[in-house]
Amino acid sequence: MKTVAIIDYGMGNLHSAKKAVEHVAPDTTVLVTDNADKIREADRVILPGVGAIRDCMAEIRRLGVDTLVREVSKDRPFLGICVGMQALMSRSEENGGVDCIGLFPSEVRYFGDHLTENGERLKVPHMGWNQVHQTVDHPLWQNIPDADRFYFVHSFYAEAEGNVDMAGRTHYGVDLAAAVARDNIFAVQFHPEKSARAGLQLLENFTNWTGKC
Repeated sequence: MKTVAIIDYGMGNLHSAKKAVEHVAPDTTVLVTDNADKIREADRVILPGVGAIRDCMAEIRRLGVDTLVREVSKDRPFLGICVGMQALMSRSEENGGVDCIGLFPSEVRYFGDHLTENGERLKVPHMGWNQVHQTVDHPLWQNIPDADRFYFVHSFYAEAEGNVDMAGRTHYGVDLAAAVARDNIFAVQFHPEKSARAGLQLLENFTNWTGKC
């Protein structure tokens, strides 16, 4: 039986993510755990995250999750969700600048207090449904139509421009990386567990993914 470990470092939609994965993969054992040995033994690993990146990274470092993520993301399918995606970047400009885990070279930017589109002011955070345009052919997009809609809640984003790891793009005042991918790692800014059919399909794809593109 396959095992998916959802890393518990005190920040994230842990149980909603667990229920969503159990729903799409009933034959899979889904663990919400902070036990490093159980995470190392899992076939697949998810790094969730909500809230301020400074708080997330403080807990990630205090618990040694940064070292653990670098280890387990080398040899099995690994999924980052929302702030869990941002934590995989090199740095965030939130709170004056926060160093992240650094699996991807991108920096995380703030939308700004005066974000506009066609002369109209946009609310920050970016909250609600938005289209994701697939920029690469990837197993996690299987059976998900291009430009399908996913649910977002965030004030900071990884830039799309020049992002060689971008796997999906969304526009909200600016172009942003809705998903990034490299080798056996895939990470999304949106919440698949809150994204109805498309999000559940992505999670199902993840439980079936071998880590190869």
